[in-house]
Amino acid sequence: MKLGCCASIDKAETLYQAGYDFIECTVLSLKPEAPDTEFQSILKTYEASPIPVATCNILFPRDMKIVGENVNDKRLQNYLTTALERVAKIGADTIVFGSGGARSVPVGFSREKAEEQIIQCLNVAADIAEPLQLTIVIEPLNRKESNIINSIPEAIAIAKKVNRKSIQVLADFYHMEEEGEAVSNIVANREFIKHIHVADTDRLAPGTGKYPFSELVDQLKLANYNGRVSIECNWQHFDSEVNESFEFLRKQFQLG
Repeated sequence: MKLGCCASIDKAETLYQAGYDFIECTVLSLKPEAPDTEFQSILKTYEASPIPVATCNILFPRDMKIVGENVNDKRLQNYLTTALERVAKIGADTIVFGSGGARSVPVGFSREKAEEQIIQCLNVAADIAEPLQLTIVIEPLNRKESNIINSIPEAIAIAKKVNRKSIQVLADFYHMEEEGEAVSNIVANREFIKHIHVADTDRLAPGTGKYPFSELVDQLKLANYNGRVSIECNWQHFDSEVNESFEFLRKQFQLG
């Protein structure tokens, strides 16, 4: 199992010194709609990272709607093509599809049509991702952040309809706790779970709250999960908490 942290690339050295295995940055930080000349300077920063950039989150900007009447198919196609190519160039292999602002269903819009649009978007993404050997994991979000795909079973239902090897699912401990979703859903759907996000109570640093991490650890062990686990939280004191949370998770998962 590998422990990582969602953070901007300027935090890479701090995470490396703390012992993390990887950093998870945002797709948006690669500026997919900026010219390649601008990306080249960004790429140099990523290439200088002392820690692997293994995964990326925040696939879509909030203003890029993939659901509703205002979907711009041409912009979406161009964006995904550039975004995924740039993710591959920085060495990441997994992209988190949360993007609640982009995927939420507008008031009065057909939920069935919304699901069709999400499936269509993921098929477009899969066409680009598979030659690049990228995996896109669908992230269930709590209802405060998105009104569609709020549980692991819902995410898997979408993944099954897309039916592409590059489209899998993420389990986020924070969103599961917020939704009251059984952690056992990880075991029940283990073949689809390819990435994990964790935080603690109020989305703060792991080890600072009351979330039942022992239950999560037990379920991941039952699922024989040996992949990546990323902290995605709101830090109060980043430099100290990243060390404390790393030690907390290392002990929880009994890592050497």
